[in-house]
Amino acid sequence: MKADALFGKAWLDKFENTEIKGIAYDSRNVMEGYVFVCIKGFETDGHKFAKMAEKNGAAVIVAEDKIDVNVPVWYVENSRKAIADLACAFYGNPSERFKLIGVTGTNGKTTTTYLIRSILEEAGMCVGIIGTNQNIIGDKVLVTQSTTPTTPNALELQQLFAEMAESSADCVVMEVSSHALELERVRGCHFDVGVFTNLTQDHLDFHKTMENYRNAKSKLFDISDKGVINIDDESGRLIASQKGGKCGLLTVGLSDDAGLWAENIKITARGSEFDAHYNGAAGHFTIAIPGKFSVYNALCAAGAALELGVDIETVKRGLEKAKGVLGRVEVVPTDTDYTVIIDYAHTPDGLENIIKTVKEFAAGRVITLFGCGGDRDNTKRAVMGEIAGKYSDFSIITSDNPRTENPERIVSQIAEGMKRTDGKYITIVDRREAIAYALDNAKKDDVIILAGKGQETYQIIGKEKFDFDERVEVYKHLEGK
Repeated sequence: MKADALFGKAWLDKFENTEIKGIAYDSRNVMEGYVFVCIKGFETDGHKFAKMAEKNGAAVIVAEDKIDVNVPVWYVENSRKAIADLACAFYGNPSERFKLIGVTGTNGKTTTTYLIRSILEEAGMCVGIIGTNQNIIGDKVLVTQSTTPTTPNALELQQLFAEMAESSADCVVMEVSSHALELERVRGCHFDVGVFTNLTQDHLDFHKTMENYRNAKSKLFDISDKGVINIDDESGRLIASQKGGKCGLLTVGLSDDAGLWAENIKITARGSEFDAHYNGAAGHFTIAIPGKFSVYNALCAAGAALELGVDIETVKRGLEKAKGVLGRVEVVPTDTDYTVIIDYAHTPDGLENIIKTVKEFAAGRVITLFGCGGDRDNTKRAVMGEIAGKYSDFSIITSDNPRTENPERIVSQIAEGMKRTDGKYITIVDRREAIAYALDNAKKDDVIILAGKGQETYQIIGKEKFDFDERVEVYKHLEGK
């Protein structure tokens, strides 16, 4: 692509014939003919690496601050906005070539995207998914260089969109984090449908207040044609009242105040079933994921599909065919008389949801093993301890991803909340040892919840990632290895 197609002839003047071969924000990825964008990150500043980018062959450098290099520099006020705009232009605005659905909220994003995928595939569409677990188009897993856990950075996002467009995607369903909305990762994207699941405490290390967190989530509905919002959630009701004039809204919930609502809910170990009502029609729905929160996820997914014009019978079949999602109420097959469940619950609301769900079908004790991530919102630690103590029969407080924090300090902060209850618990800082303790002390009909890691197959200690798959850890211990 010619440089003037990205930057405009007036700015480049004599450089209009410069050939742009790629874009990078990491100087190590720069090759001959690339644009290097200096991003001010949380741990380092890309401006420090401008010289390295020039050495590696950068044809143009985009910067906010003055830099001393011998290639053209395009100065901007916000390099995050700039890289999003450049990526959209470089890849030809690929998201215009398919329907785009964005799912935001604290909990339920991943499950909801997979439920939407199942419905749309039942409707005969080729569907892509971008999110926490993986990026896929049909049965093909796509690999990016992104280190962002939920929503890729703007550059990788447009790369994924381009690959999905080339694979003839009819629709792409993606998780949209509050960080993505606040940090311009989805700039240049226009969503056919935006979905809001719920809002509970998380990410206050970044957003500082719940109001800021909610406002970040609500930005999705400024860039969506239609919206699906859970109005049983207090923040959902507020967002619906604020954004109703900006996009067409379908509300969901468990009362007839909502446009799509459910009643007669039944939860078992095998899943959930309920009666759904929409536009005067009613139907009996089933999903293979237990929990009241799963009903909300199913309503959000159904609402998104309905807003795209999918008929309600196809929605019903799609939900029935949906399989469980890795790391979400995932039962680990074991030849034992107790049950082991892995769940990604890492927020107060998520932990309460999974414990309450398991208590609805557990014949024995509910044993909850959990921790909290280091270098993240520490105000939720005692809250999660109190929730586990209140609703579990026994809790094991351990490490999650301690990162650069002292894991013993994190565990002690969780325990402060546990002490506010009568809950029985033990602290075992090493997560591998904690899992072994849970397995060794489980009794017939007990259910062990391994909460917090979900689909992750690693543990972050310091700044290093170590292999740690809880499924593997369970099997190794049961096999005596």
